[in-house]
Formats: sequence, structure tokens, C-alpha cells
Amino acid sequence: MRNFTKASCIPNSSLLISNFLLPLTFLAVTHASATEFITGEYQLSDKEKRVGEAYYRADMQWMVYQAEVSDDNPFYQIFLKNIASGAVQQVSPGNGKTTCSWVHPTQEKVLFSSTHEDPDAKAKMIAEIERRKSGERQSYAWDYDEFYDIYETDFSGGKIRNLTHTLGYDAEASWSPDGKLIAFASNRRAYTGELSDEEVALFKANPSALIDIYIMDADGSNVKRLTQTKTYDGGPFFSPDGKRIVWRRFSENGREAEIFTMNIDGSDQKQITRLNTMSWAPFYHPSGKYIIFTTNLHGHRNFELYIVDVNGEKDPVRVTDKEGFDGLPVFTPDGNYLTWTSDRTPEKKGHLFHGKWNHQKALESLSLK
Repeated sequence: MRNFTKASCIPNSSLLISNFLLPLTFLAVTHASATEFITGEYQLSDKEKRVGEAYYRADMQWMVYQAEVSDDNPFYQIFLKNIASGAVQQVSPGNGKTTCSWVHPTQEKVLFSSTHEDPDAKAKMIAEIERRKSGERQSYAWDYDEFYDIYETDFSGGKIRNLTHTLGYDAEASWSPDGKLIAFASNRRAYTGELSDEEVALFKANPSALIDIYIMDADGSNVKRLTQTKTYDGGPFFSPDGKRIVWRRFSENGREAEIFTMNIDGSDQKQITRLNTMSWAPFYHPSGKYIIFTTNLHGHRNFELYIVDVNGEKDPVRVTDKEGFDGLPVFTPDGNYLTWTSDRTPEKKGHLFHGKWNHQKALESLSLK
């Protein structure tokens, strides 16, 4: 989400919890030329009005992404692309908002969050269309819509199943590599009526403050809360071996975020970055040796990609170096290519970019074997 354009699974907030392990404090970052990491880059999307994050199935035959396409709906919908043929199929209902899609590693299933069951979904669409027509300018603000639920559907989009059925923001979901678990973010606690007076006041002032990381079985059962903070923990992804989760935790003021990892049972929570800026959208390289993430270390509106080792023991290394937004990075499952969202277009609208990734250079830059 550039600055952030409504294109991703990110929003804002963060606190430290008692059982994470502190890594070495970063005193510097390393900057190598972007051409050393990414070559042959090109714009992957162009027909859509605006495109957000994209993810690949394990066999690299399918890519799922979110895009704004229709004049009748100003919000993102979810699309599935066949890599070989280029054929694209919308798999979300087309009503309301959607975000944070994922494709099952082996089955013909897509995961995403949607508000299409909100009784006021269409009214909100119309209101947003009218707002844009009026020329009103609005700073980016993610709304943490309480009608977001997590859904799965088949590749035709015809068999949609609600996996959460819970009032509150349920989003930012991804399947584990074996497809048996789903990690996601939620502020459902705020709607249970069980909050303390302090938490009620905190939620009223900042709806993202009570968003935590959860994990559940793929059918929506056995939901377990993994983080226990009063700041925003979100954007979870599994490690390639399925044993850990990487995510980002916002600061209490919502202006900074850092990258963390933990075991899938919530133990061994470890801070990976200490840049004191907005660092988010982390994603593991398939080798499991390093993490790529987005940060505005070089300016409030200048988001760049960086890599860091999985233990947070090395200085992060800069990957991109163009003014504007470069974020939401994802490696292809073979680790040979990188896809990310950038506004390096004439219209300054977010689109997908794709390029060859230099894994060996990444290892060398982080002094890894």
C-alpha cells in the first residue's frame, strides 16, 4: 500500500511482550545496487486500474492477486491467473471490499478476506464512488472493517465458504506450506464484551490496537491467539518449513513497525529488525535463510525493499533504490524471481513488477552460506 495505497494487508500499532528474544541492535544498513539483486524487471500488470499484492501456488502454475478493475466497485477484488495461459478469473463475489488473498499449496482453493456479507456493503461502495467523483482527497487510512471475514473458494469462485463467522476484522490470512493451518490477524476480542476499561478506551482511540496474530486449522476450527499485546500485530506468513511465522508489529504510536518471527505455537517470539521506522510486509525466501521486507527508512513516502537474515544478526541490506513505493514483495516458490508492488508508473498507481532474483548475491550481501 504505497503511503499506503489501499492495496495490502497492512495497517498500524505495537508493544513489546515479555518472551521475545532481543537480537543485536542494528547500527547500520548496507546498500548495494538494485541491479545486483533484481535483473530483467518488467511491469507484470497493466490492464487493471490498480493492483496489490500477489502470491503463487507451490507449483508456480497459478498466481492470486487483488486489483481494482470495475467502475461499479471502487474496492479491490480477488483474481486468479493461470501463469502458462495468462487467463484471469475473478474468484471473489464482486460486492464489498476484499483483501489479503492466498492460494492453497496443492488444492484448487483460494483464501481471501471480504466484507460481501455486510448488509451495507453496496451502500459503502456507492458512497466511495461518490466521494471520488467529488474530488475529495483523503489520506490513506485502513478501516479495519468489522465485517471482514476469511473465506475460501474454488478456482471458479463458485463455492465460497466463510471460515471465521466472527464479528471483527479477520484478515491477512495465509495457509501453511502443507495447507493444514491458517495464520491470520484479528481484533475479534474487541467485540466480545470482555475487554477491560483500559482496552475499551484503547480500541475506541485506535481500532488496530487490539489486532493480534491467530492460528487455526484449515477448516476454521481450533482457533488460538498467538500474540498478547495492546498494539497491532499483523501480516503473518509461514516459514518454508512451516515451523515459524514472520509478521510485523507496530509501535504504540503507530508510526513505526518492526519485523518479528515466532514458532507456530506462539513461543520464541524474536525481534528481527530494529530500524525504528515503518518496516512491514515480510516474506521468507524459499531457502529459509533470509527475509525480504518493506521499509520507509529513506523517507516517509519512499518505501524500499530490504533483506535481513532470519535471526536478525546481520545488518539489513537494501534491495531497491527508486523514489516512491516499492513493497509487498513475494518470491516465486523456486526462489528465482521476485514479484512486488510499485508505483513506478507514469500514473503513479500501484502495479505488479517482476524480475529475476539473485539469490547468491543475497547470501553474499548478508554474509550467509
